[in-house]
Amino acid sequence: MVQPADGPGMSVQTAKSIRYVVNGEMLARQGAMVAYRGNLQFERKGQGVGGMLKRAVTGEGLPLMAVRGQGEAWFAHEAQNCFIVDVEQGDEFTVNGRNVLCFDATLAYRIQTVKGAGIAGGGLFNSVFTGHGRLGLICEGNPLVIPVSPQQPVYVDTDAVVGWTARLHTSLHRSQSIGSMLRGGSGESVQLKLEGEGYVVVRPSELTPQKEH
Repeated sequence: MVQPADGPGMSVQTAKSIRYVVNGEMLARQGAMVAYRGNLQFERKGQGVGGMLKRAVTGEGLPLMAVRGQGEAWFAHEAQNCFIVDVEQGDEFTVNGRNVLCFDATLAYRIQTVKGAGIAGGGLFNSVFTGHGRLGLICEGNPLVIPVSPQQPVYVDTDAVVGWTARLHTSLHRSQSIGSMLRGGSGESVQLKLEGEGYVVVRPSELTPQKEH
């Protein structure tokens, strides 16, 4: 049973949904609203760069909508797990567009190609969030948050990575020799290498092409 909200803004309602108490404006992926109450208007954002977030590998866009007014709304997507990232002033958080559920209107975002990730399928496009506010994300399963330090870089599967603090340096890393790949290998031939100071968020499952399609 839903209890009265503690205050305005974003909170995790259940493991599979995020509640947002709206007083003004916020943004969410189109089609993610599952319920609302109060005086709210839902407006599809234009399909220019400002109205879309890039998703990895395919380079396709994730359309957004603006939610305005006073009330509360609940957001979810395909029963995926929900969690919140706090972005502080001066911070940057880069995230795969497919993992974005909703976010505060105080956050700005831009699209950029991940450095060193010119891989098949058009490269890795991510959305970089800046400003001060909360970012509601989704992924299959409970996310892993792994610290990255100059002494301990982290290597992540490009299909499993959700996002990372944007000051980390990214590059592609090959973990197999060409001979091993020709013999079949492990199926984990290329990873995204993250170096510097920060953290990376990884989901405990890889992309399932049938579901994405």
